[in-house]
Amino acid sequence: MKLASVNVGGRERAAIAADGGYVLLETLNAASGSAWSGTVAGLLAKEEVAALNAWYREGGAAKVGALEAIPHAEAKVAPPLRTPPKLWGIGANYAAKAEAMAVTPPDGEPICFMKPATSLIGPGDAIVLPRGPERITAEAEIGIVIGRTCKYVAEADAMRVIAGFTPTLDMTAQDIHARNPRFLGRSKCFDTFFSFGPELVTPDECPAPEAWTVETALNGETAYRTDASRMMYSIPFIVAYFSAMMTLQPGDVIMTGTPGSVPLRPGDVAECRLGGFAPLRNPVVAE
Repeated sequence: MKLASVNVGGRERAAIAADGGYVLLETLNAASGSAWSGTVAGLLAKEEVAALNAWYREGGAAKVGALEAIPHAEAKVAPPLRTPPKLWGIGANYAAKAEAMAVTPPDGEPICFMKPATSLIGPGDAIVLPRGPERITAEAEIGIVIGRTCKYVAEADAMRVIAGFTPTLDMTAQDIHARNPRFLGRSKCFDTFFSFGPELVTPDECPAPEAWTVETALNGETAYRTDASRMMYSIPFIVAYFSAMMTLQPGDVIMTGTPGSVPLRPGDVAECRLGGFAPLRNPVVAE
Protein backbone atom coordinates (compact mmCIF):
# COMPACT_ATOMS: atom_id res chain seq x y z
CA MET A 1 0.00 0.00 0.00
CA LYS A 2 1.14 3.50 -0.82
CA LEU A 3 -0.12 6.37 1.32
CA ALA A 4 0.07 10.07 0.55
CA SER A 5 -1.05 13.36 2.01
CA VAL A 6 -2.98 15.34 -0.60
CA ASN A 7 -3.90 19.01 -0.30
CA VAL A 8 -7.60 19.46 -1.05
CA GLY A 9 -9.20 22.83 -0.43
CA GLY A 10 -6.32 23.91 1.77
CA ARG A 11 -6.46 20.80 3.96
CA GLU A 12 -3.98 17.94 3.83
CA ARG A 13 -5.86 14.64 3.71
CA ALA A 14 -4.74 11.03 3.75
CA ALA A 15 -5.09 9.10 0.51
CA ILE A 16 -4.20 5.72 -0.93
CA ALA A 17 -2.36 5.70 -4.25
CA ALA A 18 -4.29 3.69 -6.84
CA ASP A 19 -3.77 3.21 -10.58
CA GLY A 20 -6.22 6.00 -11.38
CA GLY A 21 -4.95 8.48 -8.82
CA TYR A 22 -5.25 9.19 -5.11
CA VAL A 23 -8.33 7.94 -3.26
CA LEU A 24 -9.01 9.97 -0.13
CA LEU A 25 -9.65 7.98 3.03
CA GLU A 26 -12.70 10.13 3.65
CA THR A 27 -14.03 8.87 0.30
CA LEU A 28 -13.33 5.31 1.43
CA ASN A 29 -14.99 5.92 4.79
CA ALA A 30 -18.11 7.35 3.15
CA ALA A 31 -18.36 4.43 0.73
CA SER A 32 -17.66 1.59 3.15
CA GLY A 33 -18.78 2.88 6.54
CA SER A 34 -15.22 2.65 7.89
CA ALA A 35 -13.71 5.20 10.24
CA TRP A 36 -10.06 5.47 9.30
CA SER A 37 -8.25 8.63 10.34
CA GLY A 38 -8.44 11.34 7.70
CA THR A 39 -4.76 12.32 7.83
CA VAL A 40 -1.53 10.37 7.57
CA ALA A 41 -0.46 11.92 10.87
CA GLY A 42 -3.68 10.59 12.43
CA LEU A 43 -3.17 7.12 10.98
CA LEU A 44 0.31 7.05 12.46
CA ALA A 45 -0.62 8.51 15.84
CA LYS A 46 -3.41 5.95 16.27
CA GLU A 47 -1.17 3.16 14.94
CA GLU A 48 -3.72 2.38 12.23
CA VAL A 49 -1.35 1.95 9.28
CA ALA A 50 -0.77 -1.78 9.84
CA ALA A 51 -4.50 -2.48 10.17
CA LEU A 52 -5.35 -0.40 7.11
CA ASN A 53 -2.67 -2.19 5.13
CA ALA A 54 -3.96 -5.59 6.24
CA TRP A 55 -7.46 -4.61 5.04
CA TYR A 56 -5.99 -3.34 1.77
CA ARG A 57 -4.11 -6.59 1.14
CA GLU A 58 -7.13 -8.77 1.97
CA GLY A 59 -9.37 -7.42 -0.79
CA GLY A 60 -9.43 -3.73 0.00
CA ALA A 61 -7.23 -2.81 -2.96
CA ALA A 62 -9.99 -3.70 -5.43
CA LYS A 63 -12.51 -1.64 -3.46
CA VAL A 64 -10.16 1.34 -3.39
CA GLY A 65 -9.58 1.04 -7.12
CA ALA A 66 -13.30 1.32 -7.80
CA LEU A 67 -13.69 4.63 -5.93
CA GLU A 68 -13.41 8.19 -7.20
CA ALA A 69 -9.79 9.31 -7.31
CA ILE A 70 -7.86 12.53 -7.75
CA PRO A 71 -5.74 12.01 -10.89
CA HIS A 72 -2.03 11.87 -10.16
CA ALA A 73 -1.33 14.81 -12.47
CA GLU A 74 -3.88 17.00 -10.68
CA ALA A 75 -3.01 16.10 -7.09
CA LYS A 76 -1.09 18.54 -4.91
CA VAL A 77 0.88 16.10 -2.78
CA ALA A 78 2.18 17.35 0.57
CA PRO A 79 4.76 15.72 2.84
CA PRO A 80 3.33 12.62 4.54
CA LEU A 81 3.19 14.51 7.85
CA ARG A 82 4.20 17.98 9.00
CA THR A 83 5.42 17.50 12.56
CA PRO A 84 7.17 14.18 13.12
CA PRO A 85 7.88 13.60 16.82
CA LYS A 86 11.55 13.07 16.00
CA LEU A 87 13.58 13.63 12.86
CA TRP A 88 16.93 11.84 12.86
CA GLY A 89 19.62 11.39 10.26
CA ILE A 90 22.56 9.06 9.78
CA GLY A 91 25.75 10.50 8.30
CA ALA A 92 28.42 8.83 6.16
CA ASN A 93 26.54 5.52 6.00
CA TYR A 94 27.93 4.52 2.59
CA ALA A 95 31.63 3.72 2.39
CA ALA A 96 32.22 5.82 -0.73
CA LYS A 97 30.58 8.85 0.87
CA ALA A 98 32.55 8.42 4.09
CA GLU A 99 35.79 8.18 2.12
CA ALA A 100 34.93 11.31 0.12
CA MET A 101 34.33 13.17 3.39
CA ALA A 102 37.46 11.70 5.00
CA VAL A 103 35.23 10.59 7.86
CA THR A 104 35.55 7.43 9.92
CA PRO A 105 32.42 6.58 11.94
CA PRO A 106 33.06 5.43 15.52
CA ASP A 107 33.51 1.67 15.75
CA GLY A 108 30.12 -0.02 15.74
CA GLU A 109 28.10 3.20 15.86
CA PRO A 110 26.82 5.53 13.13
CA ILE A 111 27.16 9.30 13.01
CA CYS A 112 23.80 10.81 14.05
CA PHE A 113 22.14 14.22 13.91
CA MET A 114 18.68 15.72 14.41
CA LYS A 115 16.68 18.24 12.40
CA PRO A 116 13.87 20.52 13.61
CA ALA A 117 10.32 20.27 12.27
CA THR A 118 10.80 23.78 10.81
CA SER A 119 13.26 22.30 8.31
CA LEU A 120 10.50 20.17 6.77
CA ILE A 121 9.04 20.67 3.29
CA GLY A 122 7.30 18.39 0.80
CA PRO A 123 7.29 17.50 -2.89
CA GLY A 124 7.56 20.53 -5.15
CA ASP A 125 8.21 22.95 -2.29
CA ALA A 126 11.17 25.27 -2.65
CA ILE A 127 14.50 24.65 -0.96
CA VAL A 128 15.42 28.15 0.17
CA LEU A 129 19.14 28.90 0.24
CA PRO A 130 19.58 30.98 3.40
CA ARG A 131 21.65 34.11 3.80
CA GLY A 132 25.05 33.41 5.29
CA PRO A 133 26.12 29.90 4.24
CA GLU A 134 28.02 29.82 0.97
CA ARG A 135 27.78 26.16 -0.04
CA ILE A 136 24.52 24.23 0.35
CA THR A 137 24.25 20.61 -0.75
CA ALA A 138 21.40 18.12 -1.18
CA GLU A 139 21.56 14.39 -0.57
CA ALA A 140 19.08 11.67 -1.55
CA GLU A 141 18.31 9.13 1.15
CA ILE A 142 15.90 6.35 2.10
CA GLY A 143 13.59 7.57 4.84
CA ILE A 144 12.17 5.26 7.52
CA VAL A 145 8.85 6.20 9.16
CA ILE A 146 8.11 4.44 12.44
CA GLY A 147 4.60 3.00 12.87
CA ARG A 148 4.49 1.78 16.48
CA THR A 149 5.60 2.95 19.89
CA CYS A 150 8.58 0.75 20.67
CA LYS A 151 11.82 0.42 22.60
CA TYR A 152 14.67 -2.12 22.59
CA VAL A 153 13.67 -3.51 19.20
CA ALA A 154 15.73 -6.46 17.99
CA GLU A 155 17.11 -6.23 14.46
CA ALA A 156 15.04 -9.28 13.54
CA ASP A 157 11.87 -7.42 14.54
CA ALA A 158 12.70 -4.02 13.05
CA MET A 159 10.50 -4.29 9.96
CA ARG A 160 7.47 -4.93 12.19
CA VAL A 161 7.66 -1.47 13.74
CA ILE A 162 8.15 0.42 10.47
CA ALA A 163 5.05 2.04 8.96
CA GLY A 164 6.77 2.61 5.66
CA PHE A 165 9.59 4.04 3.60
CA THR A 166 9.79 7.26 1.62
CA PRO A 167 12.27 9.25 -0.47
CA THR A 168 14.01 12.08 1.38
CA LEU A 169 16.34 14.97 0.59
CA ASP A 170 18.71 16.16 3.29
CA MET A 171 20.27 19.60 2.85
CA THR A 172 23.49 20.73 4.51
CA ALA A 173 25.35 24.03 4.82
CA GLN A 174 28.56 22.29 3.90
CA ASP A 175 30.85 25.25 4.53
CA ILE A 176 29.59 25.51 8.13
CA HIS A 177 30.19 21.82 8.74
CA ALA A 178 33.65 22.07 7.18
CA ARG A 179 34.72 24.64 9.77
CA ASN A 180 34.33 22.14 12.58
CA PRO A 181 32.76 18.65 12.67
CA ARG A 182 30.93 19.69 15.84
CA PHE A 183 28.92 22.14 13.74
CA LEU A 184 27.09 19.24 12.03
CA GLY A 185 23.81 19.97 13.82
CA ARG A 186 23.87 23.65 12.96
CA SER A 187 24.69 22.91 9.32
CA LYS A 188 21.58 20.73 9.02
CA CYS A 189 18.92 22.79 10.80
CA PHE A 190 18.02 25.66 8.46
CA ASP A 191 14.44 26.09 7.26
CA THR A 192 13.55 23.93 4.20
CA PHE A 193 16.59 21.69 4.74
CA PHE A 194 14.57 18.46 4.83
CA SER A 195 12.10 17.21 2.23
CA PHE A 196 10.21 13.92 2.08
CA GLY A 197 7.47 12.22 0.13
CA PRO A 198 5.55 12.01 -2.09
CA GLU A 199 4.40 8.57 -0.90
CA LEU A 200 4.82 6.41 2.17
CA VAL A 201 5.26 2.81 1.00
CA THR A 202 4.50 -0.01 3.44
CA PRO A 203 7.19 -2.65 4.07
CA ASP A 204 5.26 -5.46 2.37
CA GLU A 205 5.53 -3.53 -0.92
CA CYS A 206 9.31 -3.49 -0.60
CA PRO A 207 10.42 -6.59 1.34
CA ALA A 208 14.10 -6.33 0.33
CA PRO A 209 15.20 -2.72 0.91
CA GLU A 210 18.84 -3.68 0.55
CA ALA A 211 18.12 -4.25 -3.16
CA TRP A 212 16.91 -0.70 -3.80
CA THR A 213 18.89 1.78 -5.82
CA VAL A 214 19.42 5.21 -4.28
CA GLU A 215 20.15 8.16 -6.57
CA THR A 216 20.95 11.81 -5.94
CA ALA A 217 20.01 13.74 -9.08
CA LEU A 218 20.37 17.39 -10.05
CA ASN A 219 18.43 19.01 -12.88
CA GLY A 220 17.33 15.62 -14.16
CA GLU A 221 20.81 14.09 -14.29
CA THR A 222 21.99 11.37 -11.91
CA ALA A 223 25.00 12.55 -9.92
CA TYR A 224 25.39 9.60 -7.53
CA ARG A 225 23.86 6.15 -7.62
CA THR A 226 24.37 3.07 -5.48
CA ASP A 227 22.56 0.12 -3.95
CA ALA A 228 21.22 0.18 -0.41
CA SER A 229 23.16 -3.04 0.18
CA ARG A 230 26.25 -0.83 0.40
CA MET A 231 25.06 0.77 3.63
CA MET A 232 27.51 0.24 6.47
CA TYR A 233 24.58 0.21 8.91
CA SER A 234 21.47 -1.59 7.66
CA ILE A 235 17.89 -0.46 8.14
CA PRO A 236 17.22 -3.11 10.84
CA PHE A 237 20.42 -2.09 12.65
CA ILE A 238 19.44 1.60 12.53
CA VAL A 239 15.99 0.96 14.02
CA ALA A 240 17.44 -1.27 16.75
CA TYR A 241 20.20 1.26 17.46
CA PHE A 242 17.86 4.21 17.97
CA SER A 243 15.31 2.18 19.92
CA ALA A 244 18.03 1.19 22.39
CA MET A 245 18.56 4.88 23.17
CA MET A 246 15.02 6.20 23.20
CA THR A 247 11.38 5.28 22.80
CA LEU A 248 10.50 5.46 19.13
CA GLN A 249 7.08 6.90 18.38
CA PRO A 250 4.69 6.61 15.44
CA GLY A 251 5.68 9.23 12.90
CA ASP A 252 9.35 9.38 13.84
CA VAL A 253 11.45 9.77 10.69
CA ILE A 254 14.98 8.42 10.28
CA MET A 255 17.14 9.19 7.24
CA THR A 256 19.64 6.48 6.41
CA GLY A 257 22.53 8.16 4.61
CA THR A 258 23.37 9.06 1.03
CA PRO A 259 25.59 7.85 -1.80
CA GLY A 260 26.60 11.46 -2.51
CA SER A 261 25.63 15.13 -2.35
CA VAL A 262 25.22 17.84 -4.99
CA PRO A 263 25.82 21.60 -4.60
CA LEU A 264 22.71 23.74 -5.00
CA ARG A 265 22.21 27.05 -6.79
CA PRO A 266 19.06 29.10 -7.44
CA GLY A 267 17.16 27.61 -10.37
CA ASP A 268 18.30 24.04 -9.73
CA VAL A 269 15.99 21.09 -9.08
CA ALA A 270 17.20 18.53 -6.54
CA GLU A 271 15.82 15.00 -6.76
CA CYS A 272 15.77 11.78 -4.79
CA ARG A 273 15.18 8.61 -6.80
CA LEU A 274 14.56 5.31 -5.07
CA GLY A 275 13.90 2.20 -7.12
CA GLY A 276 10.15 1.49 -7.19
CA PHE A 277 9.14 4.79 -5.58
CA ALA A 278 7.69 7.96 -7.07
CA PRO A 279 10.57 10.48 -7.22
CA LEU A 280 10.91 13.43 -4.87
CA ARG A 281 11.77 16.76 -6.53
CA ASN A 282 12.32 20.22 -5.08
CA PRO A 283 13.22 23.47 -6.86
CA VAL A 284 15.91 25.71 -5.39
CA VAL A 285 15.53 29.45 -4.74
CA ALA A 286 17.53 32.13 -2.93
CA GLU A 287 16.17 33.68 0.25
